[in-house]
Amino acid sequence: MDNRPNNHAFEFYGEGLPGIDLSELRGRLIVIEGPDGVGRSTQVSLLKPWLESSGHAVLDTGMTRSALAGKGIKQAKAGITLGPISLSLFYATDFADRLENEMIPALRAGFIVLTDRYIYSLIARAIVRGLDPAWIKACYGLALKPDAVFYMRGDVSDLIPRVLSSPTGFDYWESGMDIHLGDDLFDSFGEYQTRMLSVFDSMVDEYGFDVIDTTQPIGTIYRTLQGRIGNLLREFY
Repeated sequence: MDNRPNNHAFEFYGEGLPGIDLSELRGRLIVIEGPDGVGRSTQVSLLKPWLESSGHAVLDTGMTRSALAGKGIKQAKAGITLGPISLSLFYATDFADRLENEMIPALRAGFIVLTDRYIYSLIARAIVRGLDPAWIKACYGLALKPDAVFYMRGDVSDLIPRVLSSPTGFDYWESGMDIHLGDDLFDSFGEYQTRMLSVFDSMVDEYGFDVIDTTQPIGTIYRTLQGRIGNLLREFY
């Protein structure tokens, strides 16, 4: 991929990271977004080997995987005392570290970066927790605009049984228990994810999301993503 012409240009959402020559970034940035339990990770695990078998080098990444902050976030979330601002800044640090030290080097080398969630989940979580939308969006002005954002949209009524059937079940933070949205995990999860979906839906036009209907079978969703990503890559190469 390194020797192919770079026929598109990346942009930052805001001022971006200093010292980055965007013309050097020859890869593609593809985002799989959506709420908890919607099947994002499953699709990433299917798409990566397909892309690799098609001759593309792929970096897959996601939240809390940075060397700088990933372990700290997991340790902090083991308790229940993180406030909304601290939580949001922790995630912003994790994102900035992965962007600078993983995503941008991979894009410079011509990789496809396939990321399970991006800044949009982080913005939505902060807004649902009552933080100022303009402030949290400004925090992520360092982010690159992706080539595509596939928003896997599911109804809360569909998300609940998926989470219940997962090995880990309801998560304290993904259920919004820290902001007291319900008396138990079940009720809080439903209310929290309803608010998350509302914020995600408000982002569709603002950020150009490509909406994927997740009421379909996993295989159908996968083939839909294959087709749309395939079309995207043919435009560039």
